[in-house]
Amino acid sequence: MVGMPYFTDTEQLMPSALNMKRVSIKDIAAKAGVVPSTVSLVLNGKARQMRISAELEERVKKIAEEEGYMPNQTAVSLRTGRSKLLGLIVEDISNVFFASLAKIIEDKANERGFKILYCSTDNDDEKGNDLIKVLHNRGVDGFLITPSPGMQKEVSRLIAQHKPVVLMDRYFPGLSGAYVLADNYSGVADGMKHLLDKGYRNIGYVTNDLGQIQMIEREKAFTDTMGRFLEAPDQKILRLPYHVPTAEAVEMISSFLKENTDLDAVFFATNYLGIFGLESVGQLGLAVPSDLAIVCFDDHDIFRLMVPGITCVRQPIEEIATAAIDLLIRQLEEDETIGEDMHQFKLPSLVIRNST
Repeated sequence: MVGMPYFTDTEQLMPSALNMKRVSIKDIAAKAGVVPSTVSLVLNGKARQMRISAELEERVKKIAEEEGYMPNQTAVSLRTGRSKLLGLIVEDISNVFFASLAKIIEDKANERGFKILYCSTDNDDEKGNDLIKVLHNRGVDGFLITPSPGMQKEVSRLIAQHKPVVLMDRYFPGLSGAYVLADNYSGVADGMKHLLDKGYRNIGYVTNDLGQIQMIEREKAFTDTMGRFLEAPDQKILRLPYHVPTAEAVEMISSFLKENTDLDAVFFATNYLGIFGLESVGQLGLAVPSDLAIVCFDDHDIFRLMVPGITCVRQPIEEIATAAIDLLIRQLEEDETIGEDMHQFKLPSLVIRNST
């Protein structure tokens, strides 16, 4: 089902598997000729600690593997109080930024002994809130969330219940809790300074209408930078509805460009808008950068492969992912120093290509 948590193959049960008898610790103990407690110690990594011989440890592990032993995760969770599962909720897993973020988080979590269940909200508040409940019921140990605006109540509830939570890419001002994101303001300001240094003066800005904090910060950086050097008329900002169909979005950007023929550059607030914009530019027969320079917040393979390549503000995805996992696990470990760096902003980088 679209939007529901994704489970790896090892967590899915085929119908035939449901009818198979689960191999138990007692079964392994009988085959190995030992008591069940010895098998339990071996499988929980305590053989050396309890002075179980290496030979016996190896025999028990081999039998467990041959018999296809799988630990009962529910029982493990009840015994340890941990599921070793983390819930990851992003805006859109098909977007290259969120896909890259999810992949790095998955790798980093695996290194720390955790598995990831991930899903997308599509910036649908109801869907996002339902997904929090689904993952909560699934018993995840903590949450990594890129929230939509209407998820604040459910996120607040998780924090009030002392569930480890880290928000990424955006946050709720005034809400206590950890978050990690790019310094959106400085990223756009750097991109705008680059355009101004190159001599562009009539710069348009294309964003969406979500009103999320990261988009607000990006637009503010645009208007502030323009205000320090030039006047920035409101009509040079286009705000597209988030759920607008692609063809309609391309047409709206085309209309914006046709209505503002004096524009010599456009800053796109995120990569999917930049892709729409490139299609509009192509349909209008404009040459980049001689007719119109382009800068986009967030990189994309298309921007690198195009001729000319598209200048962009690249988010520090690995830094964000690494910091988010670290903050989440430190909460799980009840690290008393966690409050010192609960709110982290990572500096993006300007990647200059030939579109400017």
